[in-house]
Amino acid sequence: MNGELKKQRGNVISGVLVAYAITCIVFIAYAILLTYTDMTEKNIPLIVTLTTIISVIIAGVDAAKGASGKGWLWGMIAGALYGILLISIMTWIRKAFIMDSRSLTLIILSVAGGGLGGVLGINMKK
Repeated sequence: MNGELKKQRGNVISGVLVAYAITCIVFIAYAILLTYTDMTEKNIPLIVTLTTIISVIIAGVDAAKGASGKGWLWGMIAGALYGILLISIMTWIRKAFIMDSRSLTLIILSVAGGGLGGVLGINMKK
């Protein structure tokens, strides 16, 4: 059981890293589009929300692929880790911890999206 738990922990970390890679690529691409085209910044909240949802679903899928069961739980753990890390980064940048409705929404979306990805990931094996 201990070896399986270590493997699963690695799957969760791998899933979160893949999710952050996707997030970075999308954000950089959108920043380039904003810089070199006449696009406005009004869509930033939508892009951030969609990117977060897609990224945590992928993190959940990756986290649950190697699991023998409870994919939803492993996905939710990956989503929670993604959300907590993102809030930590925002706190570091702002130099203050602010738990507002956006942060709460981020945590809820991250955990729910990760859980959905975990369900998909565990069922993709079968």
